[in-house]
Amino acid sequence: MDTKLLDLLACPLCKSPLHYSRGTDELVCRADKLAFLIRDGIPVMLEEEARVLASDDPVLGG
Repeated sequence: MDTKLLDLLACPLCKSPLHYSRGTDELVCRADKLAFLIRDGIPVMLEEEARVLASDDPVLGG
């Protein structure tokens, strides 16, 4: 994930910063506990496409 692009992106729901998860190749909003898939190098920033994360999901930790 391009770090310059990551600096520009924010959660479409709450506008919080997103964190890149290398293990799952997703952008994670820790505030909303959502993971947005990156498909063919393009982040899919749609709420209905996001994966809801459990409170203990490892991608929320760092």
